[in-house]
Amino acid sequence: MRSLALALSLLASPALATGLQIEVAGEANGTITIDLREDLAPQHVEQITALAAEGAYNDVVFHRVIDGFMAQTGDVEHGKLGADMRRAGTGGSSRPDLPAEFSDMPYDRGVVGMARAQNPNSANSQFFIMFDAGHFLNGQYTVVGVVTEGMDVVDAIKRGEGRNGAVIGEPDRMVTVTVTE
Repeated sequence: MRSLALALSLLASPALATGLQIEVAGEANGTITIDLREDLAPQHVEQITALAAEGAYNDVVFHRVIDGFMAQTGDVEHGKLGADMRRAGTGGSSRPDLPAEFSDMPYDRGVVGMARAQNPNSANSQFFIMFDAGHFLNGQYTVVGVVTEGMDVVDAIKRGEGRNGAVIGEPDRMVTVTVTE
């Protein structure tokens, strides 16, 4: 009986999800589909799918967008639409930070990685999507997935300014983030 209960709880677990579907609004409008890589980063995938299932990513902005590099989002603490955008990118979630899960998957166009502070074990809720290859990130940041549809939407995300890519004015946002199987 205990094994049946465990099996049923695993079936309901977001960690068994295989992807995310992100509805984007702003300068970019459309859907981004991400294939999550539980085989590379099971703890990180569990964390972001749990946050998505809770609705934590809904209305979170793309706060750091660097042309030719990446678009960063996922600050569920300070990155909600209407919040003080000067703080966007400085927060995480109420969940604990995660230990790094580095892999051999290269940071090519469309790869999704977890953002972190200087400490490699500080990823929490923020993630980024690569516009182009960034192999200098290989083995330094945890890869969690790859965009399978909607790179045209990613390419249209409003760009930031300056070296840090801070988005001025109204940033694009993730209207809804849905866990898919």
